[in-house]
Amino acid sequence: MDGPIDQKQPDYYHPIGWLSPEAFEAIAKMDPLRGQGKNPYNAKKNFIYNYQCKPKEEYFGYKSWDDFFTREFNPGIREVSPEDIHPDVIVNACESAPYNCVKDAKRRDKFWMKGQPYSLVDIMDHHPLSRHFGDNSTVYQAFLCAKTYHRWNSPIDGKIVAIKNVKGTYYAESPVVGYDPSGPNESQGYIAELAARALIFIQSNNKKIGLMCFVAIGMAEVSSCEITVKKNQKIKKGDPLGTFHFGGSTHCLLFRPGVDIDFDFHGQTPSLNTYNIPLKARIGVVK
Repeated sequence: MDGPIDQKQPDYYHPIGWLSPEAFEAIAKMDPLRGQGKNPYNAKKNFIYNYQCKPKEEYFGYKSWDDFFTREFNPGIREVSPEDIHPDVIVNACESAPYNCVKDAKRRDKFWMKGQPYSLVDIMDHHPLSRHFGDNSTVYQAFLCAKTYHRWNSPIDGKIVAIKNVKGTYYAESPVVGYDPSGPNESQGYIAELAARALIFIQSNNKKIGLMCFVAIGMAEVSSCEITVKKNQKIKKGDPLGTFHFGGSTHCLLFRPGVDIDFDFHGQTPSLNTYNIPLKARIGVVK
């Protein structure tokens, strides 16, 4: 809310409220398109422009904190661009900041030893389809801050061939990173094998991609990974897959050996110090 706070306003407008000026500003800072085109820079207007809400109703029409947290974009705010409809293009599955990308991940690795290597069979919880992901597979991982959008969308066109929710641990951190006051932020590779997560295997319509796996990974106390697609369902690039609930999270896109992707990190080097790439924006092209 702009201007001085009127004490007659409801609690959620106050400085500690979840629709307070401070909260609106924190959310707007996560918008990679803030101030561009018709997207307002003003924090409150930015929220109303981007998200489905009812500003004239109490709590902006949200029925609960979780309803607010799992809010959806307004129609047309995040769409696959016409040039990215091409089957070789891979789009961003979450509104997220690139954390890591490796093209030499092993099928099985000692992830609890030095560093945070990816152990694919463990990430996929020994799922029968993990046999298709051998050494030299590709892993793209990106981070979702608690203040950003938390729904997942398909990075490709294809068919859902398997889904699975995996129970996992909470607040796990890699011993090699030392004390991490922000929780497992610096251990995102490590928790990909340990935390509560959801697996969605997608058979791409593009033979150069073939079978890939989207992995939603809860961080800290987050364990609610809600899958909203079903086995054998056909999906288009950008279609909804599911959502996190309650807090910050991370996710991985897994590609089989031999799938050669030219990634686009939008001028960044994957790390903990990157900014969000818009949902459904191009993040790679398969060669």
